Amino acid sequence: MTAPAPERLSFRLAETLTSLKPGDLPADVLDAAAVSLVDQVGVALGGAGLGEGCGAFADLARCEGGTPQSTLLGFGGRVPAAAAASVNGALAHALDYEDSVDGLPVHPHAQVVPAALALAEAHDLDGAALLASIAVGCDLTCRLAAATGTELAGHGWYPPPLAGALGATVASAHLLALGPGHTVDALSLVLMQMGAPGEIKYSPRSLVRGIRDGFGANAAVRAVQLAAAGIRGFDAPLEGRAGFFATHVSGQYRPEALLDGLGETFAGPRVSYKPWPSCRGTHSFLEAALDLRDEAVPAGIEAIDLAGAPVNVMLAEPPEAKRAPASAIDAKFSLPFTVATAFVDGRVDLGSFTSLERSEVLELARRVTFTADPAWDVPDRMTSARMTVRLRDGRVLHRRIDVPLGNPSRPLSDDALRAKFAACARHAPQPPPDPAQLAADLRGIAREPSVRAVLGRHLPEETRCPSN
Repeated sequence: MTAPAPERLSFRLAETLTSLKPGDLPADVLDAAAVSLVDQVGVALGGAGLGEGCGAFADLARCEGGTPQSTLLGFGGRVPAAAAASVNGALAHALDYEDSVDGLPVHPHAQVVPAALALAEAHDLDGAALLASIAVGCDLTCRLAAATGTELAGHGWYPPPLAGALGATVASAHLLALGPGHTVDALSLVLMQMGAPGEIKYSPRSLVRGIRDGFGANAAVRAVQLAAAGIRGFDAPLEGRAGFFATHVSGQYRPEALLDGLGETFAGPRVSYKPWPSCRGTHSFLEAALDLRDEAVPAGIEAIDLAGAPVNVMLAEPPEAKRAPASAIDAKFSLPFTVATAFVDGRVDLGSFTSLERSEVLELARRVTFTADPAWDVPDRMTSARMTVRLRDGRVLHRRIDVPLGNPSRPLSDDALRAKFAACARHAPQPPPDPAQLAADLRGIAREPSVRAVLGRHLPEETRCPSN
């Protein structure tokens, strides 16, 4: 429903969130920010080597040159902060392995971490300041996703990058202590740069879905830099009569999702970490497939019938395209392909998407169907799954997963997160010499006086244009 816009909503959000100091934030919120920092950096390192199109972002940044301020994760070298945010943002979702919040259309750190990390290194800030900025950026990103719900998609937009760009802007403004007025300016300026059309879901050969977060992370850093330089923005960039909510969701949003508990409760501890490098909507189905695999060899499977939330129709249609994906990022966004891979290989990992033409996977994918359950059109069921496997010998197997692995109620172990980081880091073109120590230093970054020094200990500094 259309609700009256709360008075000075943009300013209230900016004032509350940018005023928070590290000591104002609960320990579990800062700890969650540190875990997400490690996870996002690890995923970016892997994306540098495996992400389709990511090398073009890095080549452009290195060849354009500029003041060496911020590190290109996985590629090495330093470039201006906005350029680093662009490259590292492109890496963030390239493997579809970054964190999420179950029940919300959001990846809360895919732009927040690249933007904040680039600025923290450029300005040689301490680790505690970085974590606080990540925490507030994550919180606003999730609040925006909750406030708009399905309305952004219903109006033709693709939700995750939009909420992410606004959250990354507030994270960056918090980090540079802009204050509420300049933060409102920055929100205005990022709106002038951002966009995420829903066509991203319907163009299977496009690489945009993988590298999308590079645009918003770059825009967030640029917006904050320009606001700090005195560029005035709008009075009400979010709630104004032609602001974000009016233009993107026709005023259909929930202000209470933005304001309830603002500055007191935070989204970070609700983050889920992915056990498999594919869309979060596939994960309960993958778990079901791996659970049933011992009883159902691929050659003996007649059909695999899936049922889930209506939002996951996008992972199954159009059927022919989803059964034979055209790119790695599209394969990660496909229930038929990922489920077939789980049954054929007994695993889904970073190597599962390097070859998309394996006959045994494609043949089984043709036997996978998906049905949307209208009763599951609620946030709590967005990532739930039901699977029925019909075998050629007449047996019928059933599996239901209500909450996917990696959710805070079913967390990945510390060992699993460390193994994930190491597996990703191995694929970087310029891998860190000691990935385990890098992960440990990032995990303990709250105690570090210099983010720049932490990255400098582990990642190469030389910047070389590949055309030279």
